[in-house]
Amino acid sequence: MTKIDLDDMSLSELKALQKKVTKAIESFEDRQKNQALAALEAKAKEMGFSLSELTGAPQAKGKRKPAAPKYRHPEDAGITWTGKGRQPAWFKQAVTSGVSPDDLLV
Repeated sequence: MTKIDLDDMSLSELKALQKKVTKAIESFEDRQKNQALAALEAKAKEMGFSLSELTGAPQAKGKRKPAAPKYRHPEDAGITWTGKGRQPAWFKQAVTSGVSPDDLLV
């Protein structure tokens, strides 16, 4: 290993060296974790299991489907709302002006 004389380095050189050392440590730890994970997965597979079955980790789920629209804008049918989350301004305005939410159902 090369010996570095830290006393002869400027502050900017020391900070640059610190960043390089930090990255090298993180990279080393990531490689070690990946090797350990691969070894554990191989052992679990050898015994007829998946690693997630043994650890109780939840299975990866697919993406949710977008919710179907429940309410439609009274004048522009292209504007809809699922009924979840904050009420859109057009919905609030329609309800306060006397329109029943049932009248806005899709």
